[in-house]
Amino acid sequence: MARLAPSSAQLMSLASELAVDRRRFVLAGATLAAIPWLSRFATGAIEQNPRFSADPFPLGVACGDPSPDGAVIWTRLAPAPLSGGGLPANSTYEVTWEVANDDSMRSVVLKGSTLATPQLGHSIHVEVTGLASDRWYWYRFRCGDASSRIGRLRTAPTDETLPSKLRFAFASCQHYEQGLFTAYQHMAREDLDLVVHLGDYIYEYAGKENLVRKHEGPEITTLEHYRNRYAQYRLDPHLQAAHALCPWLVVWDDHEFDNNCAGDISEEPHVLRDDYLLRRANAYQAFYEHMPLRRTSLPLGPDMQIYRTVRFGRLANFEMLDTRQYRSDQPNGDGNKPLIGAVFDPRATLLGPGQEQWLMSELLKSPSQWNVLAQQIMMGRADRMPGKDARFSMDQWSGYDVARKRLLHFLGERRVPNPVVLTGDIHSNWVNDLLVDFDNPRDPVVGTEFVGSSISSGGNGAREPKDMATMLAENPFVHFYNTERGYVSCTVTTDTWKSDYQIVPYVDRPDAPLITRSSFVIENGKAGAQTA
Repeated sequence: MARLAPSSAQLMSLASELAVDRRRFVLAGATLAAIPWLSRFATGAIEQNPRFSADPFPLGVACGDPSPDGAVIWTRLAPAPLSGGGLPANSTYEVTWEVANDDSMRSVVLKGSTLATPQLGHSIHVEVTGLASDRWYWYRFRCGDASSRIGRLRTAPTDETLPSKLRFAFASCQHYEQGLFTAYQHMAREDLDLVVHLGDYIYEYAGKENLVRKHEGPEITTLEHYRNRYAQYRLDPHLQAAHALCPWLVVWDDHEFDNNCAGDISEEPHVLRDDYLLRRANAYQAFYEHMPLRRTSLPLGPDMQIYRTVRFGRLANFEMLDTRQYRSDQPNGDGNKPLIGAVFDPRATLLGPGQEQWLMSELLKSPSQWNVLAQQIMMGRADRMPGKDARFSMDQWSGYDVARKRLLHFLGERRVPNPVVLTGDIHSNWVNDLLVDFDNPRDPVVGTEFVGSSISSGGNGAREPKDMATMLAENPFVHFYNTERGYVSCTVTTDTWKSDYQIVPYVDRPDAPLITRSSFVIENGKAGAQTA
C-alpha cells in the first residue's frame, strides 16, 4: 500500500486555502506531519522486529465505515497506554495486518504492512479493499513478537443490492466515572451488523473521588491528555468486545472536546479563541487516532470533517452528521429558555451551510429504502415545563428554529423515503414523531426520531423519572420517555423498522441484566412509530 508524497502544487493549494485564518494555518501545520503519506519522511530507523516488555495492543482493535469491498481496520501501539503510549517519541514501527475467512485466521485472504508513526500516536488505520461484498471476515495485527486480538469485519452490500435485513445498535454518552459499561457486555452478545456511536465517547473532566471509577489526570487540554483519556476508556474489556464484534460508525458530540462546544466558541467567556482552537486541534487529532476512520477525516489543525455517507446497499443510507463544529452559538445564553429572540434568527445554524447543502443533496439522490440521520441532539421540540410556562433546550434543535423547520420541511416536501433520526446526548430514551410545526399537533408527521439513553452517563437511571408526566403531557408527539441506561437495537427490513430499547437497571455495580423495556415499529412508507 505505497503512498505518494504530495506535489508542490498540492501543498501550495493547501496553504492558500488555510491562509484565510493564520492561526488555523499555524495549527494545521502542526498536524500536517501526521498525514500518512508524510510518514515516509519520518526520521530514525524503522523498528521492524521489536520485542516488547508489555503487550503493545492493550487497546484492542476496531473496524469502521464498511464499503462493498472492505472497511477500515484500526489499532494503536501503546504498551504504556496511560502514559502517552510508552513508545519513544522518535520511533516508527512496522505493523503487519491480516484479513481471513475464518476466526482462527488460518485462511488469510489479504495481508500487508504499514507504519505506526509517532505523529499519529502510533495508531494504525488500514483502508482494506479487495474483499467480497456483504460478508464477514476476521482481522488482526502483528508487530515484532506480539499479536493483537482478532476482530470481525463485515463488508457492505453493493450499492445496487437490496438486502433483506440489517441489524444494528446505536449508543452514546459513556462517562467512565459515573458507571460501568455493562451495556456493551450485552451488546457484544448480539448478532449485529453495525454499531452506530453518536458521541460523548469520552468525557473531558478531571478525575473525582467517590464515584464508580476515576478518570486519570486533570481536565484534558493537551494532546497527551486526550490520548491518555481515550486509552483509559479503551482499556475497558466490554467496550473492547463491542468494538471487536462488528464495524462501527462514529461521530462526536461535545465531550470529545469540551462541554457544549459551539463552533469556535467556549461556554466559558474567559477562554480566548486561539487557545480554544489549539485545544480543539488536540481533541480532534486524538479522536482520529482512536477511531476507525478513513483518511478523508484526517484533521487539519482544529478542523476535521466527520460528516459522511455510509450505505448498506439500497436498504439503508446512514448520513453521519456533525452538529458541533459548524454551529452558531447557543441562543439566549444556553440552558432551557422560552422560544424568543435569537431562537428565530434566520442566520443561526447547527450544521453550517456547507454540511446542510451536502445533506440535502445526499438525501435527494439516495436510492435507499430507509434514510438515517445519525446525529447528536434531539430534533423533537420538547417543552420541559408544565403548564403555560414553556421552556425548551437552547442546545438542541429547538434552539435553532429556522434551521430545524427548514430541514423538516425539506424531508416532507421532497418526500425523502422513510427518514429516521437517531439521537444521543441527553441521557434519556425518547420516541418522537417529527413535525415541521410542533405548535400544530395536526401537522403531518414527516419522520421518526429514536433517542437513545446513555451507556453510563448520569449513573443509575429511572424507569419512571420525576418529570415523566410533564414530558408526556406537554409534548403529544412523544410516544416513550425514560432515563434508564442502555442502548437501542434496530432490525431493519424492506417492510419495517423495529427499535428495541435495551436497558440495564443499574451501572454502579457489575452484572446488571439486560431488559428490553419497550419496542417500536415504523412501517415502510408511513412516518411515525407505533408500539410493537
